[in-house]
Amino acid sequence: MTTAALFILLFGCMLIGMPVALALGFSSIATILMFSHDSLSSISLKLFSALSQHYTLLAIPFFILSSSFLSTGGVAKRIIRFALSMVGHIHGGIAMASVIACMIFAAVSGSSPATVAAIGSIVIVGMVKSGYPESFAAGVIGNAGTLGILIPPSIVMLVYAAATEVSAARMFMAGILPGLLMGGMLMVVIYFVARIKKIPRQPWAGMKEIFSSGFSATGGIMLIFIVLGAIYGGVASPTEAAAVSAVYAFGVAVWGYRDMGPLKNIPWREKGENVGIMVGRNIKHIILTLPKLITDKEINKVVLDASKVSIMLLFIVANAMLFAHVLTTERIPHHIAETIVQWGLDPWHFLLVVNILLLIAGNFMEPTAIILIMAPILFPIAVKLGIDPIHLGIVMVVNMEIGMLTPPVGLNLFVISGVTGRSMGWAIKACVPWLLVLLTFLVIITYVPQISLFLPELLDKMQGY
Repeated sequence: MTTAALFILLFGCMLIGMPVALALGFSSIATILMFSHDSLSSISLKLFSALSQHYTLLAIPFFILSSSFLSTGGVAKRIIRFALSMVGHIHGGIAMASVIACMIFAAVSGSSPATVAAIGSIVIVGMVKSGYPESFAAGVIGNAGTLGILIPPSIVMLVYAAATEVSAARMFMAGILPGLLMGGMLMVVIYFVARIKKIPRQPWAGMKEIFSSGFSATGGIMLIFIVLGAIYGGVASPTEAAAVSAVYAFGVAVWGYRDMGPLKNIPWREKGENVGIMVGRNIKHIILTLPKLITDKEINKVVLDASKVSIMLLFIVANAMLFAHVLTTERIPHHIAETIVQWGLDPWHFLLVVNILLLIAGNFMEPTAIILIMAPILFPIAVKLGIDPIHLGIVMVVNMEIGMLTPPVGLNLFVISGVTGRSMGWAIKACVPWLLVLLTFLVIITYVPQISLFLPELLDKMQGY
C-alpha cells in the first residue's frame, strides 16, 4: 500500500506538470504523513542531513563554478584551435576537432550542457563556413557534448557515488576508457560520412601551430591534470580537488587569459618590453586590481549564475534523497530485489531491463533526478546478481547521455536549438541519426564490463588492495 501510494503520488504530480524536485518532495512527505509515525520535524532534519552528510556532494557547486568561469572565458576557443591544428587536415577534420575539443572541455567542466554551449557556439558556425551541412555540425556537437557527464570529473558520477556510497574516485577512473572509446567511435563515423559527402578539409597546420596552440590552451588543459592528478595521487579527495579547480579556473580566466575582470584586454607583454619590466608591471596590475574583483560585474555574474545552478541542482538532490529515504525505510528496494532474484533473471537480462527503463526515463526526467530515484532501487539488485556497482554506474551514466538527446526533456537539444537559432524539431532531426552511435556504444559498455572496470581494478592493484 505504501509503495503504491508513493509512486502514484510521484507520477501523478509529474503528469500535472509539477517540477520533478517538488514532485519528489511532495510525494515523500505525503507518504510519510499518511503511512509513517515520523513528524514534520524529522522530515526537515532529513532534508538537511541529505546534503550535509554526503561530503561528496560538496564537490558539485565547486565544479559548477569552475565550469562557469571556463565557459565564460576564452578557454573553449583555445582548446578548439589546438584540436584543429592536430586533425583539421583529415577528412571531416573540423568535426573531429570538435569532438576532441568536447572531450577536453568535458574533462575540465563536468557538465554536458556547458560543453555543448561553449564548444557549439564557436564551432558550428565555423563548420558551416567550411562546407559542412548545419544539421551535420549540430548533430556532431549535440552528441559529442554528452561526453561532459562521462569523462571525469562528472557531476552525474558524483551524484551516483553519493546515492550508492561507492567511491567517486573509482567512478571517475571508470569513465576514462569509455569516454575515449565513445569519442573515437564518433570520429570514425565522422571520417566515413565526410568522405561520402565529399566535405572539404583544411591544409596541414604544421608543427609550429600545434605547439603554439597547445601552449595557448595549456591553462585550461592543466586543470585536467590538477584535478585528476590530485585525486589519484592521493593528495586530495574529489571534493577538495573540486574546490581547487574552482580557484584555478578563476585564476586562469581573470589573471591568466584575462578574458574577464579588471585586467581584461590588458596584455601580458607590451611591444618591445623586456622581461623584468613585464613582470613588474603585471605584478603591479594584479595587486592594484585585487580590490576591484569583488565589484566586477562579469565576475559577479558568473558566480551568481553558478550559484543559481548549484541551488537548483542541490534542491533536486535533497528532495530525491528524501524520496530515497522513504524507499529505504519501507524496504522497497529490498522487496523488488528479492522478487527479481526469484524470477531467476540472468545478469545480462537484468542489464537489458535496466537500459530499457533508463532510456524511457531519460525522455521525461533530468539525469540527476533519474540517478537519485533509480540507483537506490537498482543497486541492491545488481549486487545480488553479482554485477559490479561501478559497472552499473557507468551503464547508468551512458543511458543519461542518451537521455540528454531525447525529447521532450533532452537538455542538449535545448542548447543546440539556442546556439543555432533553430526550432526544437530541427535540433531533434539533426541529433537523432547520431544516436545510433550512442546506442551501439551503450550495448558495448553494458556487455563488456572490463572497458569500465579495467582502470579501477588497475588502480586497486597499484594501491595494494
